[in-house]
Amino acid sequence: MTTNQQIPKTHRALVLTSTDQPPEVKTIPTPQPGPGSAVVRIEAANILTYSKYIYNGARKYPFPTPLVIGSSALGRIVATGPDAVLLEAGKFVFVDCFVRARDDTASAFLLGIHEGHTEKSKKLMQGEWRDATYAEYAKLPLESCYPLNEELLVGKLGYKMEDLQEIPRNDEIDISEADLTRLMVPYGGLADINLKLGETVVIAPATGDFGRAAVKVALAMGARVIAMGRNSELLAKLAASDERIEWVQITGDVQEDTKSLQAFGTVDAYFDISPREASKSTHFKSCILALKHSGRACFMGGLLDDLAIPLRSVVQKDLKLCGKWMYSRQNVKDLIGLVEFGALKLGGQKVDKFSLDDWEKGFDTAAGYSGIDEAAIFVP
Repeated sequence: MTTNQQIPKTHRALVLTSTDQPPEVKTIPTPQPGPGSAVVRIEAANILTYSKYIYNGARKYPFPTPLVIGSSALGRIVATGPDAVLLEAGKFVFVDCFVRARDDTASAFLLGIHEGHTEKSKKLMQGEWRDATYAEYAKLPLESCYPLNEELLVGKLGYKMEDLQEIPRNDEIDISEADLTRLMVPYGGLADINLKLGETVVIAPATGDFGRAAVKVALAMGARVIAMGRNSELLAKLAASDERIEWVQITGDVQEDTKSLQAFGTVDAYFDISPREASKSTHFKSCILALKHSGRACFMGGLLDDLAIPLRSVVQKDLKLCGKWMYSRQNVKDLIGLVEFGALKLGGQKVDKFSLDDWEKGFDTAAGYSGIDEAAIFVP
């Protein structure tokens, strides 16, 4: 084991025994690093707006118990296993909650949140990588710890810890606010369809958390955005934040909405991040029909029902349609590069900080946000 810092024998962590009982702060043995892992001192960890509903069982997410719960985080390496060559004690890192098996990248789960969709991913969460980041220390795969240029981010660009951990909300629009994890999700999809500098992409719906993050990422990638949604007031406010944003309201008339999209010129790509309740919406067809010949579309939303695809148009125009769950490891590195380069700006929110002992207040506060000017993190 390679280590430059002392690891205490015990530490404090927020442990969920059952969704029928509230989590408890417990003193438990501090994990030790082995091959392929690092131990991180957690400095800040996201509180999702729906964390309360994950861990009280309202959202039927599958995960094993007992479990040290958590999400993405920022922290500092305190020890690594013997095979670490880049990470070392003292390194400032982003901890990605999307964990992939190193011998099968198709097997993945969300750390502390969801055990994934296959028996292989369940094995990962039920075994070696069971515990997450609402704790003073966490053992994590080396691949989930991404070094950050602390001197550049904090020294030159002036970011604070909370700027990198903020969670955008969906009730208002402010294009300046986002967090690394939330941005990575749409970046994974936009990179998958190879969105290029100077292209035009339709993003629908563009006024939700991930939709606004997608707009922000697409602009940072050098694209022009056509934001689509139902709330014209929010769409207009979003468009006013950047001259490269146009907007189209979903009216329910497929042909009229298609014409409205095409009125802005060539539509190269379409990115969809629709929630599960949008399965009957007409915008799917309008956006596909608006694509140019050889256009591309990526679907990352949470729809539970099947869609009717305008297959004739897909075939005749050589359209490329794909689905994407989350993002790749290279996507994470590339997005961090955009932030460190200064092309993708973070920051601007008021951040509420909570200790582990105040977990209930933290969950309730995050669940009750009424605007995107607020966010919450745990500071163990």
